Amino acid sequence: MGLVALALALGVPATAHADENDIVLSRLTEGSPGALVPQNVQLRGLASQLGVVLAPHLLTPADTLGFGGFQMTVNYSTTTIDSDATYWRARAGSSPTPGSMSTVGFFARKGFWFPVPSIELGGGATHLVDSRIWTGQLYAKLAVVEGFHGLPLPSFAARGGVSRMMTQNQLDLTVASLDVTVSKHIGIGGTWRLDPFAGWNLLMIVPRSEVVDGTPNVDQLAPGNAMDGVNTFVFREQDTIYRHRFFVGAKAQFSIVQLALEASFALAGSSLDDQPSQSVLCEQTATTEMCDSKDPAAAQRTISLSAGVDF
Repeated sequence: MGLVALALALGVPATAHADENDIVLSRLTEGSPGALVPQNVQLRGLASQLGVVLAPHLLTPADTLGFGGFQMTVNYSTTTIDSDATYWRARAGSSPTPGSMSTVGFFARKGFWFPVPSIELGGGATHLVDSRIWTGQLYAKLAVVEGFHGLPLPSFAARGGVSRMMTQNQLDLTVASLDVTVSKHIGIGGTWRLDPFAGWNLLMIVPRSEVVDGTPNVDQLAPGNAMDGVNTFVFREQDTIYRHRFFVGAKAQFSIVQLALEASFALAGSSLDDQPSQSVLCEQTATTEMCDSKDPAAAQRTISLSAGVDF
């Protein structure tokens, strides 16, 4: 039923209505109509923090499911954001910016035999609560060492993933993810299995602006507003945003039922959008786009819970 509801939700066309956590990039400008200056440093901070919220969550130990294994899960995550940051004025809601954002996701994972027995592929979708934002997500995991459960040897795996934001008409956001994970299988009473895990994750966040109407409340077709088209703009393309996350968690399983809990910590942003022939950093209220944007995003914390079945 969950997958059916997801398909229906993704198939419903977006309406003009914006929910609390939808994004309105026209708010990230300074100046007056006819002389609007897009604030690239604020777009970078917004994309950096939103990228961490929507990034693939791990929630699995290093061991794969095995070539005959199959898993379906429902995930819930809550991630802190810097509610005092000026770039969150791009949030559509008029209420105070919350200190965190939550997502709900549906995922399926399958073990495969090629090119070696320790390959696992997965995919699914994540919804940002109180918004029309959905992301499609895919990942592949290679377990370099696994299965030595009777020895004091941990399992080790590398994984790559991608998250692609959908249903927003102003911001195009892609998050690529690379991580390494170590875990250890622990049997309990011959019935339960516990797999604590930990690791490091690199996020590569790519924001791209669609065409933005800087004065969305002005009807260009109305008499006297013919020149309103000068307030339409596109944010300058930026270099990739890099964020580092560290995570720790555990997966518990009884028969085919599994639960996983994970905590992750994303370091503060520091990557620079280095424009050619520029050395001046953009201020928070820049009067020109000809400057370098340094990621102002604060550190973020995420708590994630997964429940599902392993066959």
